[in-house]
Amino acid sequence: MRTAIMASVHWAQVGIVLGVFAAIAVVLTVCILLVAKFCKTNADEKIEAVLSHLAGANCGGCGCTGCAGFAEKLARGEADLGDCHVTEANEKEIIAGVLGIAYVKTKPTVSVCRCSGGENAADAFTYCGAEDCAEEAKFSGGRKACKYGCLGNGNCAEVCPEHAIDVKGGCAEADPDKCVSCGACILACPKQLFARIPADAKVYVACSSHARGKAVTDVCKFGCIACGKCARTCPEGAITMQDNLPVIDYDKCSRCGKCAEACPRHTIKVRY
Repeated sequence: MRTAIMASVHWAQVGIVLGVFAAIAVVLTVCILLVAKFCKTNADEKIEAVLSHLAGANCGGCGCTGCAGFAEKLARGEADLGDCHVTEANEKEIIAGVLGIAYVKTKPTVSVCRCSGGENAADAFTYCGAEDCAEEAKFSGGRKACKYGCLGNGNCAEVCPEHAIDVKGGCAEADPDKCVSCGACILACPKQLFARIPADAKVYVACSSHARGKAVTDVCKFGCIACGKCARTCPEGAITMQDNLPVIDYDKCSRCGKCAEACPRHTIKVRY
């Protein structure tokens, strides 16, 4: 009888101890939740506010792994809001207010591939490796005789979140109606062939070669030969020749299209 009573008391004590520990655990959990709710830092709140107004495309065009990473950098003052080309202007203005910085509105842009090569450009050798532009470029800059030319393996198309890029005739081409100017293609291209131009631009230069004359005609049917006819034809003086390539000042361009008509190599392309 005495043994039974002692056992009963023992288990009662154990139960009390377990109950005390359980109560302490509940109290600690509640405290942690309250601290997390009421003691959140201003930095965290700023990041969440910025993130809520970003486009959420997670395209990587800003150079970050996603919008969350970009929001953190913006909150720390380590990134430029202009690096995001996907978020709408009104949302950017709100973000600027959250960050306490001035908002400078920019014109919408689209991405274009500055190359007309592909099947129109000669190969210097036969490449048998992985169908990947970055990997191919490791071998003497790639198989193309023009070392500035598109390799056509489609790295740009693979990373485009809007499926705005196709490889046609061995050369990448962006659809301006689908492009959101995120910049993922710019980062993916080992030849740095993609560039942003104003969304309302009528023409662009589809070549990146800095060679001229015979050095170009020997390797590509449509490469710029730096003849300068486009610059001399432009009635607005919007084109200058720089390092054997025409550079268009879109602030001066009247979108007349005369430069494209004058180009003997059809290197200046008309977008619409």
